Amino acid sequence: MSADLSSPAAPAARSTPAPGTKACGGWHWAEWGSEFVGTGILLLGGLSGLFLDFAPGSPVAAVLPGESVRLLITGLILGATGLLVTVSPLGRRSGAHLNPSVSLAFWRRGHMHPHDLIGYVTAQTGGAIAGTLAARWCWGARADALDLGATRPGQGISTTAAAGIEAILTFVLISGILLAVSSARTTRWTPLVAWGLVALLVWQGGDLTGASLNPARSLAPALLAPLTAGLWAYIVGPLTGSLAAVAAYGLLSRLETRTAKLLHDPAYPSTMAATLPVRASGRETGNRAP
Repeated sequence: MSADLSSPAAPAARSTPAPGTKACGGWHWAEWGSEFVGTGILLLGGLSGLFLDFAPGSPVAAVLPGESVRLLITGLILGATGLLVTVSPLGRRSGAHLNPSVSLAFWRRGHMHPHDLIGYVTAQTGGAIAGTLAARWCWGARADALDLGATRPGQGISTTAAAGIEAILTFVLISGILLAVSSARTTRWTPLVAWGLVALLVWQGGDLTGASLNPARSLAPALLAPLTAGLWAYIVGPLTGSLAAVAAYGLLSRLETRTAKLLHDPAYPSTMAATLPVRASGRETGNRAP
């Protein structure tokens, strides 16, 4: 049975959920609240790593003056924060997208109802703002010295080029996630795949664009700093990379996406389509096939 998105805009190419699981609409406050809190924690942890490693007077810079090594550490901290959210009850409930690029990809694959896409992206954006404010409160002058972690192109890189680089980086991230959830045997490793890819991409792309990969991550500091010049590149770039990854994945006709959660725990209900077992209880019975 195909995922019923109840939307004419739903893509024709999608995975085929097994009987008993389909995307459902409605007000999914638990899932959206989990995305809000989870994205806030992601920004707090990720920006804290950035401020710790690169702010003036950084104790890490005193020990490790090489910028490349500190970028790798920053990426590992960001990825580890996302990993912790993913394996927590928050992530097991919502799927720990924490990134509009991830939610967009799963919607295009037919796993999310448009209601959830809007709810997730809104929650992620609000959570990113809350997490940035929390990081500013924790780090004070160090946060302000780095413009709250606002992303911007590196030296000699135009805004248009930055958008292209962000698209490529996000393409790699989303492709890795989609491949990880393509098999019941590999879905359990998706959090580690995401962690490794985020660390690698921040390490290699941080000097070029700041390696945002996440429109909410860039939008929140830019609005609060404020520093919105060139912000479009960090919204258009990642979203374009996400759509390109879904298109490329769709060419591999033998592959499907088994779940829209980065850690699929059958003990938790799901509002999203899946071919893996999910628990149904209370209002969540809406994602059960009739």
